[in-house]
Amino acid sequence: MKYATRINSFMRANKDLKMAITEIGKIRGVDYIDLNYPEHFQDYSIKEVLVMLEENDLKCNAINLRFRDEFLNGEFGNANIEISSKAIMLCKEAVDTCKLLNGSQIIIWLGFDGFDYSFQMSYNKVWVQVVEAFKEICNYSSIPVSVEYKPYEERVHCLIDSFGVSMLILKEVDKENFGITLDFCHMLMKKENPAFAVSWLLKRNKLFNMHLNDGEGSTDDGLMVGSVHFWKTLEVFYYLKKYDFNGVIYFDTFPKREQAKGECEANVAMCHQIDKMISQFGIEKMGQIIETNDAVSVVNMFVAMLQK
Repeated sequence: MKYATRINSFMRANKDLKMAITEIGKIRGVDYIDLNYPEHFQDYSIKEVLVMLEENDLKCNAINLRFRDEFLNGEFGNANIEISSKAIMLCKEAVDTCKLLNGSQIIIWLGFDGFDYSFQMSYNKVWVQVVEAFKEICNYSSIPVSVEYKPYEERVHCLIDSFGVSMLILKEVDKENFGITLDFCHMLMKKENPAFAVSWLLKRNKLFNMHLNDGEGSTDDGLMVGSVHFWKTLEVFYYLKKYDFNGVIYFDTFPKREQAKGECEANVAMCHQIDKMISQFGIEKMGQIIETNDAVSVVNMFVAMLQK
């Protein structure tokens, strides 16, 4: 597996991108980073960022769009067409940046496209706006465009809030370079089973990015990988291995009290241990147990894995 980590976790004290990239470059097992656009390009040029990556043996995985205050009332679905158009232009700029950094994709999370109150949104009108916006961005370049869903936060109700709605927009946009980013915590917040979505998308080559973290399921806790839902995390890894996922796993975790480097190293260690447990037990044997549809056999498998 290939791993990337959240760069803002390393920018809490000094807010300096260069120092953060240097620190991440020291972590064994992490060879990629995701960058936020335009946030991480305010103090450094694209060329300067590329040099930083090369100096630290890191590669750009993805460019994540970050929409700030002027988009509080919506990004693609904003009632003000000038603001909606600006959001689309920002995404096109991110595509250009991704190309220059040799990144694999852009990731779009529409945190402000949604509603807080009844009668606040013209649902069908906004839906069409969002679909057409994604089509325009996908047509702009062959660079993969990935949508990341979240049920709530920043809005009480996000428009693209679930695996089901994401599948609908995937169908309506209908572009080869359009796919989905899954976030473990976001799926827990929606009371979804992460492995179900992972397996479905991998089967159809539409899982463009995987964000791993953990949490209690009510908010976007961003806890360390496997620290709460260990077996659900292991099930995700089973399908990533079964379908030979060739993308990058991104640690979208929020070390608020923990030292960022140590926290990231713990995420890497947990992923390596889970990978090892699956390999030792045998992925084919796991598949046979799944086919039995028998919960007792599954728990016995857990016990056997813990004993190895």
